[in-house]
Amino acid sequence: MACRKLGSDIFCVGAIDWDRRLFDELIPLPQGTSYNAYLIKGSEKTALLDTVDPSKKAELLENLDRLGVKTIDYLVAHHAEQDHSGSIPTILERFPEARLVTNPKCKPMLVDLLHVPEVKFQTINDGDELSLGHRTLQFILTPWVHWPETMSTYLKEEGILFSCDFFGSHLAASELLVADPALVINGAKRYFAEIMMPFRTAIKGNLEKIKNLNIRMIAPSHGPVHDKPEFIVNAYREWTSDAVKNQVVIPFVSMHGSTRRMVDHLVEGLMERGIQVEPFNLTVADVGELAMSLVDAATVVIATPTVLAGAHPSAAYAAFLTNALRPKVRFASLIGSYGWGGKTLEQIKGLLGNLQAEILEPVLVKGDPSDEDLEKLNRLADLILAKHKEQKLC
Repeated sequence: MACRKLGSDIFCVGAIDWDRRLFDELIPLPQGTSYNAYLIKGSEKTALLDTVDPSKKAELLENLDRLGVKTIDYLVAHHAEQDHSGSIPTILERFPEARLVTNPKCKPMLVDLLHVPEVKFQTINDGDELSLGHRTLQFILTPWVHWPETMSTYLKEEGILFSCDFFGSHLAASELLVADPALVINGAKRYFAEIMMPFRTAIKGNLEKIKNLNIRMIAPSHGPVHDKPEFIVNAYREWTSDAVKNQVVIPFVSMHGSTRRMVDHLVEGLMERGIQVEPFNLTVADVGELAMSLVDAATVVIATPTVLAGAHPSAAYAAFLTNALRPKVRFASLIGSYGWGGKTLEQIKGLLGNLQAEILEPVLVKGDPSDEDLEKLNRLADLILAKHKEQKLC
């Protein structure tokens, strides 16, 4: 990827990964991703902000060569995860004069992960500044977006916030700046749901931390640069708020059709009651889409058959994932079918321990659902409607 100009003597020198489809061997990347590294030239010093995933280090070096970079004085590490830091040893080998600038929490992680010699480090603290001559880097600690050591850099004279994972999106795009807001907001919400949502409270605090900065541009480590920063900041304020919507998410799996009939009946009942509902067939669903749906939903209903006295493994995984992501859902329930018994209810309840949600009466039926069973689903739909009305969602 050719280096792209962000401003006068400010360049994005990272790499676009068009083909990557899985992150951390867990997160689907339907639109690829980018590893954004930024070069800033001052009148006296030059700084490189972050590196790239080790698989793309050749592209980073090529971009620096295209710009004729002979010296890097400061290499800023915002985050120790290897998609940002993995090429640090390569850069330090090419530019041995560079000081590796990071915070006290990130430093030992870089030592452990990359075996960087301690002599290379220059440690900074929250609010510290570093002069490049006519430009000033101000460092802002933004922990738990999404690791404890993450920080951002504010280029004071230009009003650019280099935010690392904060405000990012897994999106491979040829445009440096946001060209299609609808496309970017979808990618950013997926990114928030999969990576940031468990740290919603900490992120709210970090939003407060940057609110008084004169931010004219946000340059994250993944995805396009926001030249209208209020667009993504307002989205984050909504996603991290305590507000939920009149929505029900139903992750489900069915082996022989009984649970599917229950799901279809509940979906229809919720729709008739004016409630938005999103069912996810776990045998084919994109877990990223499921995570996105949980960002705003008021209620989640896990639907599963019983397998070997417990929940189907796919449903158990959905419950585990929901618990790990810690969405702000207010209500949760369970529906499904069993043959002779089991402990599905106890298992799913145990897997949802992190949720601050009221558990609504489950509907578990023996065999294929009868008319009486379907009436129980109608009562569950009525209950969900009543709970949503209590919350003034509808």
